[in-house]
Order: sequence, then structure tokens, then C-alpha cells
Amino acid sequence: MITPQTIGVLAALAAALCWTVSSALWRQLPTSLTAAQLNLLKNWLALLLLLPALLARPWSHQPQALVLLGLSGVLGIALGDSLYFAALRRLGTRRTLTLDAGGPAVTAVAGLVWLAEVPTLQQWLGLALITAALVLVALQQPAVGGAPPPAAQRLGVLLALGALLAGSGGALLARAALRDGALDPLQATLVRLLVAGLVLLPLARGLPGWPPRPRPAQRRWPLWLLATLLGTSAGIALQQTALQRLPGGMAVSLLATAPLMALPLARLEGDRPGWRGLLAALLALGGLTALVA
Repeated sequence: MITPQTIGVLAALAAALCWTVSSALWRQLPTSLTAAQLNLLKNWLALLLLLPALLARPWSHQPQALVLLGLSGVLGIALGDSLYFAALRRLGTRRTLTLDAGGPAVTAVAGLVWLAEVPTLQQWLGLALITAALVLVALQQPAVGGAPPPAAQRLGVLLALGALLAGSGGALLARAALRDGALDPLQATLVRLLVAGLVLLPLARGLPGWPPRPRPAQRRWPLWLLATLLGTSAGIALQQTALQRLPGGMAVSLLATAPLMALPLARLEGDRPGWRGLLAALLALGGLTALVA
């Protein structure tokens, strides 16, 4: 029998895989757009993709949940994703995902304080093992091919840490909104994307090159569409499913396995995970076992 917790675990792991692949696709996308412009267009494209599936769904009037989801969209998507894209350009896929995956500790502590979600001793062990795996990945050398100068990498680290804090705060707000089950994950995704898109829209007008026109469009839109489908549409919907069925710390811990999933893709960017990558994968496997058992 498949329990709601099992569905949440599978959804979190699927979301991590979607984000891993989409991050690699976003980094390969040739464009002169700023990170905020890229985030703006990504959000509105995702809204158009999700809207037909949501038109026939009944909506529950839950003002408090909608407000929390709106704030979650501003913090986690509008701000967090813009910072994430900026960091991705400077650090590469694996290192950015690794720094962004420091969210389990932040969310677990915040969930303990505000949502009264106390992990069990076994879940704390799982959190510790996954965190150790992520630290090992973070200590590895950056990609050797075309690495940016040290100053740009330091800025990338700061941007990634900002994305981590914003994403963790957004996840916590979404978890608080979804606990009563009044809205389903797809509806929550739509609300978050809509508010994030509206917030970014006036800000993007002040950026250079508005309205943004990627060129050549016929070569970039297939990659853009695939990255949006995986990272924004599917990834966020799966994230909401995980947040609805799991405690916040446990959900974000499983979502944070994306850097480990990025290890097989590392060589495409000139990265060499080495023995630390293998050890990190084994620690993560033990951590996931402790969380799910």
C-alpha cells in the first residue's frame, strides 16, 4: 500500500531530478538576458503551460493560504530564482546546486520553531548524513573548463547563499499554506508563479534590453521550453506535493539531493567529482534510507 509519505518522498526525489536536468539546460542556454529577465520569462511561460490544466479545477476560498502562497512566490521564486540564475552562470550546475542544497538545516530549524515539526532521532541522522555528503561535494574543485575569475566565483557564492535563504523561506511559507489541504499542489504552484511573475514584471522594465528578445529564437526556444517544463512546471508541482505530504525539514532534505544527481552530468561541464563524489553519494544513500525507513 502506497502511503501519503511514500508519495511525498517520490515526489521530492523526482523534483530534485527535474531541477538537476533543468539547471544544466539553463546553464547551456545561450542568451544575453539578465537573470531577472530570464526568471520573468520562465515564470510566464510556465504559467501558460499550467493554466489549461487548472481552469476546470474547483478553487477553495482560503485567503490566509493564498496570502502565504503569494509571499512564498515572491520570496522563493521571484527573488530566489533570480539569485539562483545569477549564481548558476558564475559557479556552474554542480556547485550552485550544492550551495543551494544547504536548505535542510535552515528549514528543519525554522519548522521546529514556527511549525512545531520535531524530526525524530532517525530523521536527524538522515539530515546529518545528507549534509555531510553535500559538504564533501562543496569541497571539491570547481569545473576546470572555462572557470570564471575568483572575484566572480566569490560573488556567485554570495548569490547562491542568498538563493538558499530565499528558497528555504519560500518553502516554509508554502508548507504552512498547504498543511490544511485546502489547495492542491498544482493550484499552489499557479498562485506562486502568478504572484512572482507580477512582481517581476515592473522590475524587468527597468532592465537593459526591455522587452527581451532572445536571438535566434528558433534555436533557443526548444531548450527554453524543455528547461521550463522540467524545472518550473514539473519541478515546482512535485515540490508542492512533497511539502504537502512531508514535514518541512524532511521534504527539503530530499529535495536537496539534486547536487548528488548532478554528479553524472559533471563531466559535461569539465568537472571531475573523483572519490569525494562517490563517498558523497554513499552518504546520501544512507541519509535517504534513514529518512524514508
